[in-house]
Amino acid sequence: MQVSSLKEKLRHILGENNITDSSDDLHHWGKDWTQGFPPNPCLVVFPENTTEVSKTLALCNEIGQSVVPSGGRTGQTAGATATQNELVISMDKMRRVVEVDTKGLSIQVEAGVCTQVVQEVAASKQCCSGQDIMDAKRVAHKLDIEHKILYYQDKFKQGVIDNFVESYLKGETPIPCVQCNQTVKFKDLFEFSKDLNADALITGHYVKSLTQNNLTNMYQAIDENRDQSYFLFNTTREQLNYIRFPLGGLLKDKTREIAKNLNLNVADKPDSQDICFVPNGDYASVIKKFKPESYKKGNIKNLDGKVVGVHDGIVNFTIGQRKGIKVSNEEPFYVIRIDAEKNEIYIGPKEELARIDINLKNSNLLTNKEEFNENILVKVRSTGKLLDAKVNIEDNNNVKVSLLKPEYGISPGQACVFYKKDQFGHKVLGGGWIKD
Repeated sequence: MQVSSLKEKLRHILGENNITDSSDDLHHWGKDWTQGFPPNPCLVVFPENTTEVSKTLALCNEIGQSVVPSGGRTGQTAGATATQNELVISMDKMRRVVEVDTKGLSIQVEAGVCTQVVQEVAASKQCCSGQDIMDAKRVAHKLDIEHKILYYQDKFKQGVIDNFVESYLKGETPIPCVQCNQTVKFKDLFEFSKDLNADALITGHYVKSLTQNNLTNMYQAIDENRDQSYFLFNTTREQLNYIRFPLGGLLKDKTREIAKNLNLNVADKPDSQDICFVPNGDYASVIKKFKPESYKKGNIKNLDGKVVGVHDGIVNFTIGQRKGIKVSNEEPFYVIRIDAEKNEIYIGPKEELARIDINLKNSNLLTNKEEFNENILVKVRSTGKLLDAKVNIEDNNNVKVSLLKPEYGISPGQACVFYKKDQFGHKVLGGGWIKD
């Protein structure tokens, strides 16, 4: 097969950027340190996962194309060297950590993983890692439950990470956990469960649900320190009627006790603390990785518009922030406003952060509008307290919230979630995204 035809077929599997036929690259992968420089291979490809490897090998087998695998730039397999008309399959981009077994002190990785990545993973306490996959597999085996692994990396990047980055570039303070629940977990996983003809989708979120007359409502978990209802305000009515939240009626200690009684290895597993894709809480490094051009210097201004300093990028700041401003004053300064278009930060005293009126966009209502005729409770940050408020529902899912008392540090990009107390607890009525 002509190289051009092979290249075109591989594009459909690997994309344009994971194929090279440049003379320098072909020369590098074709060299043999013991026998000189034989004729170069025809192409070098860089699959990013095992699926792409399988598809590439299947294609080559179908058309009779000979291949030589290369693992992480450590040399060709078994000392074989690619020659003319052969295809090199490089594992350089397969840098994923597949499994982490802390008890067995082992880490299973793909071919392109470097030592630094292994060290970082070994020290990491983040969720959604290889360790979590291993733990889930062990629990499923213990309980005699079928275990499946679903690969949603691309959807997660598009629906969660990309939105996270873009939100910061707009001067907002995003909540990726809401996006994750809204997309990957309660959309893709929801649809997958339906395809399996499952009776219900059961999750480990700490929220309570109550079903009456075939209608399921969501409530705050009885363990208020673990409550995750704030992150689930975008759950739809259809999803609520299908999803079950068995942990919402339990204290965390009770959950661990049950796991111990079942002899599950996760009984004493530490709680996850950080955003799963943000190492050590350093969100700025994530943004820099995807958008290095975002680190542009700009002016820091006071509320009168006077330039009082220079910043290294608006992504380093959020509304209400005090530390890191580096502008001296007798009274501490806080970030009051971020102008993303002009790349400017406005600072001022704490009292300037006080707000009563909040405008919301893209709201989601889990009840009828009549429930908002009376004053309700709202939460404007995940760790915040419930605040008394009046909510006015407008057209196009726009909502105006009027707090009965001023609140400090309310930031665009965060959520405002609605609650109403009844005999069963604090019921979630929906919520929306703070826009200004």
